[in-house]
Amino acid sequence: MAASSTHFVLSELRERVARLEGGATRRREVLPFGVPEIDRVLPGGGLALGALHEVAGGANGAVDGAAAALWAAGVAARTRGRVLWCVTRQDLFAPSLAQAGLPPGRVIYVEAGDEAAVLACFEEGLRHGGLSAVVAELARLPMTSSRRLQLAAEASGTLGIAIRRWRRPTEATDFGQPTAAVSRWRVSALSSRPLPVPGVGRPRWRLELLRVRAGESADFEVDSCDAKGRLALSADMADRSATPQTRRIGADG
Repeated sequence: MAASSTHFVLSELRERVARLEGGATRRREVLPFGVPEIDRVLPGGGLALGALHEVAGGANGAVDGAAAALWAAGVAARTRGRVLWCVTRQDLFAPSLAQAGLPPGRVIYVEAGDEAAVLACFEEGLRHGGLSAVVAELARLPMTSSRRLQLAAEASGTLGIAIRRWRRPTEATDFGQPTAAVSRWRVSALSSRPLPVPGVGRPRWRLELLRVRAGESADFEVDSCDAKGRLALSADMADRSATPQTRRIGADG
């Protein structure tokens, strides 16, 4: 009996280890930005798939908020499959998402009544397993909720992006609180580059990697997402590519 019991326990432990190893393998899958200067500071050389990520605008204004949403759209556009986008406000402009590489035909829009409903839809979408990415706009992201979202993303392999938006400036302080997200980003709009002819050039952003698990923080000046969701390093930064980037050790790094 003792030998049989021991065999059963060992078999169960092997199954648990196999599940854990399978999860680790999934977490190592990444979505590269295709910009070497960005990819080299991310563990594995890209944005972790099967994981939760956070992004916010650099300020409380609509311009930076829109930049954060377009960054998320560009990331989602480079995945394969349908994208679930959960909101509480009726201010998402689908043509702008299409310009960032995410056409309306790939997006399922969910308008929830409040943030509790958004969180529920977010988690359910991540657990579904049939979506390539789930994006949700949230003011608050409590640690317990973020852990549930991270576990759901790990289980399905779906990319999750929480866009942090606030109705009041006082809510913005919540963005500095710890969460289970694998990475945290901030996007700020910069002046577009002057053109040799009258017109408006491609928008530019300051992209800050504030925190990444097992990695380092960094910041970049980039040209905004093109029609395929791809960023490009701003010409000024590209000219300085030989100069080492200033990096800070992330809170989890």
